[in-house]
Amino acid sequence: MNRDDFPMLDSDISFFDNGATTLKPKCVIDSIVEYYSKHTSNIHRGDYDASVITNKLYDETRDVVCNFINANSPKEIVFTSGTTESINMVVFGYMKKHLKKGDEILLSKSEHASNVLPWIKLSEEIGTVIKYIPLNEEYELTVDNLLKTISSKTKVISIAHVTNVIGDVRDIEEIGKICKDKDILFNVDGAQSVPHMKVDFKKSNIDFLSFSAHKMLGPTGVGVLVGKYNLLEDMDPIKFGGGMNQFFEEDNSYELKNAPVKFEAGTPNIAGVIGMKKAIEYLESIGMDKIHNYEMDLKKYMVEELEKIPNLVLYNKNSNSGILAFNIKDVFSQDSSIYLNHYNIYVRAGNHCTKMLKDEINIRNTVRVSMYLYNDKNDVDKLIKVLKQSKDIFKVII
Repeated sequence: MNRDDFPMLDSDISFFDNGATTLKPKCVIDSIVEYYSKHTSNIHRGDYDASVITNKLYDETRDVVCNFINANSPKEIVFTSGTTESINMVVFGYMKKHLKKGDEILLSKSEHASNVLPWIKLSEEIGTVIKYIPLNEEYELTVDNLLKTISSKTKVISIAHVTNVIGDVRDIEEIGKICKDKDILFNVDGAQSVPHMKVDFKKSNIDFLSFSAHKMLGPTGVGVLVGKYNLLEDMDPIKFGGGMNQFFEEDNSYELKNAPVKFEAGTPNIAGVIGMKKAIEYLESIGMDKIHNYEMDLKKYMVEELEKIPNLVLYNKNSNSGILAFNIKDVFSQDSSIYLNHYNIYVRAGNHCTKMLKDEINIRNTVRVSMYLYNDKNDVDKLIKVLKQSKDIFKVII
């Protein structure tokens, strides 16, 4: 799908590391080059022509993001450096202010480090308690198991919509209803879902949603925190500087601007925000449902073919996303990755920043194939062909 739009595919590669980052279409690259070559300027600081153009493109991005994920208002859209910063802002700008010792936060052991380590640090600082929702036999988080884990002390549920190794899709609409009924804050890591399927912020009753541009055809170093406006207004910034204040005086008095601007101190990643706008417009021109269905058809084909190879172990063949984790029997995952690279097949190997998942699947490292709209059956066929020859793996990599 749309392969000609991606310059990196001009070389003979099959790029299956989309869970880590994605390739960039020419329109995104061109928008960044145009900013740097034709209207470089800071935002909201100049009155000259280039600045007017930059302001317009930057400010329009809030509207584009708002419509894309169905937020209540562009004022709920905060530009960040990515999912990691967004979740840290939630934990240390809002939760630290409102939680107390003994309050419970529910996570799962398949969460990314960015949605575990900040909570561990918060627990260390103020005495909150982390509880892990058990996964089922398919390593998925079910609503039933979540309900069994909730207690009267549960104040926050913080989970990925789609996990980055198992690729299970959580029922965030149902979980959002539970959170609303029980007065629990709902924080969603959307890094692996927003790029691949339609996500509805309002319908799912999400309090905070985080995602990154680089996992959805956009530039690195830019992302989004979406928060209900009343929560953002009650949330403290975790960095301070120019652009986010109304005034500051010698007597130490100061006043911050309203959300979202109060969270965007300093000069932001302007080129990144402009590139993210173009990436979202590109995705919308195709359609998120179409992208998700395409990925699932491709995964179904891949799984059917991989199951014919006797020396492979598949860990999540039934998950409803374009992520597949596997290993070649008796082969270290990094060796498998190096072997595949020999044939210009790019995958991810290791623990994928989910270091506690080993407690659930009983293995520390896996090979991960993660698909996107520009992958096709030729990519899959090449992967299958090479894996069928993997009995000769050490002849290739040594």
